[in-house]
Amino acid sequence: WEQMQTLTKISTPLFKNSRLFSTKVPFVSKLPALREESLLGGGPKRIDSQHKRNKLTARERVDLLFDKESFIEYDAFVTHRCYEFGMEKEKILGDGVVTGHGLINGRSCYMFSQDFTVTGGTLSETFSEKMCKIMDMAVVNGIPVIGINDSGGARIQEGVESLAGYAEVFKRNVDSSGVIPQISLIMGPCAGGAVYSPALTDFVFMVRNTSYMFVTGPEVVKAVCHEDITKEELGGSQAHAAISGVVHGQFNNDVQCMAGTRELFNYLPLNSKEKPPVVEWTKEDDKAQASTKLLDNIVPDDPNKPYDMKLVIKNISDRGDFYEIMTDYAKNMVVGFGRVKGEVVGYLANQPQVLAGCLDNECSVKGARFVRFCDAFNIPIITLEDVPGFLPGTHQEHGGIIKNGAKLLYAYCESTVPKITFITRKAYGGAYTVMSSKHIQGDTNYGWPSGEIAVMGAKGAVEIIFRKKNVEERTIEYEERFANPLRAAERGYLDDIIMPSQTRATIARDLKILKNKYRPTPVRKHGNIPLQIYQIAAYSAIANCFSDSSNNLQK
Repeated sequence: WEQMQTLTKISTPLFKNSRLFSTKVPFVSKLPALREESLLGGGPKRIDSQHKRNKLTARERVDLLFDKESFIEYDAFVTHRCYEFGMEKEKILGDGVVTGHGLINGRSCYMFSQDFTVTGGTLSETFSEKMCKIMDMAVVNGIPVIGINDSGGARIQEGVESLAGYAEVFKRNVDSSGVIPQISLIMGPCAGGAVYSPALTDFVFMVRNTSYMFVTGPEVVKAVCHEDITKEELGGSQAHAAISGVVHGQFNNDVQCMAGTRELFNYLPLNSKEKPPVVEWTKEDDKAQASTKLLDNIVPDDPNKPYDMKLVIKNISDRGDFYEIMTDYAKNMVVGFGRVKGEVVGYLANQPQVLAGCLDNECSVKGARFVRFCDAFNIPIITLEDVPGFLPGTHQEHGGIIKNGAKLLYAYCESTVPKITFITRKAYGGAYTVMSSKHIQGDTNYGWPSGEIAVMGAKGAVEIIFRKKNVEERTIEYEERFANPLRAAERGYLDDIIMPSQTRATIARDLKILKNKYRPTPVRKHGNIPLQIYQIAAYSAIANCFSDSSNNLQK
C-alpha cells in the first residue's frame, strides 16, 4: 500500500497521461475498507449473538478447519440480486456464505461455510451460485469438499430462485458422489429441503445442543400429528446419531467438530483416482508398536461369552489408533478407519457385546454404506467376523431384513478393492456368506483357531438333525466335527488358519501383494442395489398422524 501511494506522486508522463491508472486510484483507496466489510459478515451485534448461542462464526470455523494462513477466499464481494420486499437495502458482501480452498495438514480441500449472521444464513440465488462454483472446481481439480451448514433455509424473499438454487446444489452432490469425498458439518439449523444436500454426502457430523436437522419442524409436527416435541428431540444430534443413522458422528462443540473433521480427512484420498495417504512406518515404529499377543487370549472359551471387538481392531492398528464412524448407531457392527504399517484400511467388524454381533436391519445398511465408500475411494477392507446369523423376529422381517441384508451382500459383491477377512469365532448361516466370504470374491480369508463355520450353532443343528434325541451326546460329536475352522480350510474356503497374534502381520503382508489388484467389472450403466424404506417406522408415523383417538395416539 505504501508503494502504491508513492507511485501516485511520481510526476512522469507515464503516470500523468495514463487514464487507466488515474481511474483506478479512487477504487484502490476503497478496497481495504471493502475487504474489511466483507470479513464482518452481519456485523458485530450479530456476531455477538452467534457467540451467545455457543456457536462460532463462519470465518472462525474456517480458521480452525484449515492450516494457518492457508485459506484462499473466492467471491468475497458477491451480493444478492433481489429487489423484492426491500431487500435492495440489505446487501451484505459475500451474501451469507464464505467459499474458497485451503490446506488440511498440507493437503488441499475446497469448502463453503454458511454465515448465520447474514440474513440467518438463508440461501439465495447468488449464495447457491457461490456454493456450486466451489463444487464444480472441486470435481474438476479432484479435491474434496467440506460444507459447513448453519442456515435458516431458503431465502423466502427470492421465492423460486432460492428453490432452484438448492436443486443445483443437490445435482452437484450427486455428480460428485464417488468422485471426490464430501463431508457435511451441521453446526446450526438445517431444515426443509436444505437437509438433502448433507444427506447426499459421504459423512455428516453434528454438534450437540446447537445443531438440528429435520424436513418438517416441531410446529408442523404438532399441527399435523398432534405431537409436542422439541427441536432437539426431533432433529438433534443424538436423534440422528443413535436413531435415524443420518449422522456419522457428534461432537460437544464447534472446536471439537473441526478437530474431528481434520482427523478424518487424514484417512481419505483426494479423489477416486488416488490411493489414500500413506504415513511412513519405520523399524523403530515397529518396535514401539504394542504386542499382538493379547489377541491369542481375547476370545473366551465359552462361545456365548462376549468380548470387545474394538480391542481387536486397536491392537491390530498402528499405535492403537482407530477412527470409528457411527459410534452410536447399530452398535452390533463396528466400522471405521485405521492404519497398518502406514497404509489406510477400513475396518468392518461384528461386535459380540451387542446383540451377540447378529446382523439386523440397521447394521446391514450401516455396513453396506461403509463398504461402498471404501470401494469408491480405494481403501482396502478388513473384515473381522463373529456373527451367529441374522437377527430373528417379526420386527426384523417386517422391517425389511431381506432387502437390507441384501444391501450389505451387494456392497461386498460389487467391491473391487482388496478384501481381507478373519473369522474370529462364529460364522453361521447366510451371515457367513455375506461377510466377505471367499465365495463372493474375498481376496484372502483366514480363520482363528476359535473359528466356527456352520449353518447354525451345534445344539440347534443337532436338535433338527436328530429330532431332539441324544442331544448332549450328539452335540459333542457335532462340535468336534464342525466347531473349528478345519472343515472350511480343507475345502479351500479359508486360505489359512492363523494364530490371532499373527493377524496384523498377515494384513501387512497381504496389503503388499494386493497393492495392484485389478478386477474388471461387467459393462453396464449401473447396478440396481435393493432399496427400501424402513417400513416399521413409516407405519408408526402414519398411524400417529391419522389417528383420531387419543387412546390410539398414545398406543
